[in-house]
Amino acid sequence: MSGEAVIETRALSKVYRDFWGRQKVRALKALDLEVNKGEIFGLLGPNGSGKTTTIKLLLGLLFPTDGQALIFGKPATDVSKNERIGYLPEESYLYKFLNAEETLDFYGRLFDIPADVRKERIDKLIKLVKIDGARKRQLREYSKGMTRRIGLAQALINDPDLILLDEPTSGLDPIGTREMKDMILDLRDQGKTVVMCSHLLADVQDVCDRIAILHQGELKELGRVDSLLTVEDVTQIRARGLSDACRDEIKGVISRHEGELLECDNPTTTLEDLFLSIVSDSEARPGRRVVAEAAPTPTN
Repeated sequence: MSGEAVIETRALSKVYRDFWGRQKVRALKALDLEVNKGEIFGLLGPNGSGKTTTIKLLLGLLFPTDGQALIFGKPATDVSKNERIGYLPEESYLYKFLNAEETLDFYGRLFDIPADVRKERIDKLIKLVKIDGARKRQLREYSKGMTRRIGLAQALINDPDLILLDEPTSGLDPIGTREMKDMILDLRDQGKTVVMCSHLLADVQDVCDRIAILHQGELKELGRVDSLLTVEDVTQIRARGLSDACRDEIKGVISRHEGELLECDNPTTTLEDLFLSIVSDSEARPGRRVVAEAAPTPTN
């Protein structure tokens, strides 16, 4: 991260009002944020916490009730900033009778991208999001996961400096989710800034450098993911090949120093890692079932 602020919000607030101007919902309350160049920033919170409202305020699709949002040092309402922004909404609104190539060509024309550059970029993006085999199929035949992939390609057609992703893994299977997260990490490696909006904790933990936790429109927590997840008063020790005598000795040392042993057990993998490992092994050796080695049956 460069420390150069790409997004700044200052006491940003949004109130939705009814027909008579009475306050109906306070969706966002005095939000103060900074997102730096070259980082993946996560907006985390339950449904209705103000994440999508924040994204729309940054895009200039909504006007704030109070406060200010700046993108690249310009007010969010300045439309000239949009040339440098890519946006993947929670629900992709695409023309169902166009195929992938035609869809990306249409959005490329909106940015006045020259034809030769447009053609090269379309081919690269279709391969990036792994829908090369369906590039000629109409979008109405796409699954939700495939629609998510073409939506990401659409968000990247203008080679943006800032990418706003609203629930990017929605509708994706575990493999597609992992690939989406890898693509987001690759965007950061290219020096781009990513704001990722999600209520899925695992997705945010895997890819984000910093997060902001919103609840009922208020900022509840802000900081680096590794710092926020560190439990300061607990020390974790991992080792392999310990005998029972060694385990007992370690427990004795902890007890003599007035410590409390919370856990001494074997670590476990995650369901995601197990699933991806099995699928990967199955692709390498089709027809072979991957099973854990069975424990020997005790005999009398």
